[in-house]
Amino acid sequence: MAGNIEHHIQNTVLQAAKMVEEQVDSELDKLDRMTTDEMEDLRDKRMEQLKKQEQQKREWLHKGHGQYTEIPGEKEFFKETKDSPRIVCHFFRNSTFRCKIVDKHLALLAPKHIEAKFVKVDAERCHFLVQRLNVRVLPTILLIKMVNSWIGS
Repeated sequence: MAGNIEHHIQNTVLQAAKMVEEQVDSELDKLDRMTTDEMEDLRDKRMEQLKKQEQQKREWLHKGHGQYTEIPGEKEFFKETKDSPRIVCHFFRNSTFRCKIVDKHLALLAPKHIEAKFVKVDAERCHFLVQRLNVRVLPTILLIKMVNSWIGS
């Protein structure tokens, strides 16, 4: 019985490997058949894509991404959320030891993930935000992603 199961698993893995090998071979054949002009077009598209990524990275860094900063008030919080499509927000209190631990880790993560802006908000100074966003326990990490922005009704 165990031998049959093992044999079946080996056959399944072998079939999967053959399928992957066929896909890789077809991609290699496709690349071999490409003309110089097609290769240049592919290279140009990739270069354009890399330029856009670099431009996006520069924009993020200009907006303060890559740093872990404290937002002093509620007005600044709303300004930050309008300016950046992805925000990691830590609601903290200075007297809470666990908040300091989270601070340390977010400070390490911020430079590694510039696609999101890392900020922290003092929960004792921003009562409206704490109430509005239902922050009940500290530390709280809130992930904000701007999907659509509607103005008016």
